[in-house]
Amino acid sequence: MKFLSTAALLTLGLGAMFPTMAQTVTIQSLRQQKNVVVSGTVGSVVGNSFTLSDGHREIVVDAGSHWHQHISLSPGEQLSVEGEFGDNKFDAQSITRSSGEVIAIRRSRGRSAWAGSLTPLQRR
Repeated sequence: MKFLSTAALLTLGLGAMFPTMAQTVTIQSLRQQKNVVVSGTVGSVVGNSFTLSDGHREIVVDAGSHWHQHISLSPGEQLSVEGEFGDNKFDAQSITRSSGEVIAIRRSRGRSAWAGSLTPLQRR
C-alpha cells in the first residue's frame, strides 16, 4: 500500500512538472478545447487582441489585459499561439514569434496574473 501511495504522489508531481503537450491544429478544425496551438499570420491588432489567419480561416486571439502586459505585434507577423478556444475566441497562454521568442501571457491553470490575489474569504 505504501508503494502505491508513493507511486501516486510521484505521478502527480511529474504531472505538475511536465504538463501535457499542446496539440497543434488548424484554425478550421478548432472546437471548444484547451491546450492547443494554432499558427498563422497576424491581421489587425487592437490592444492585446488580434486576428490570426492560417490562410483558410481567421480567429480573434485574446492575449490578456493590456494594462497588465503590453504586447507589441505587427500585422503580417508569423506566430504560433498556445491556449484554449471557446466562445468563438482564442485565449492565449503563450505566443511564439518566428524568431523563437516566447511571450508568456498566463498560466495554463488557475487565475490569470491580472485577476489579483485571493482575499482570505476566497481562499476558504
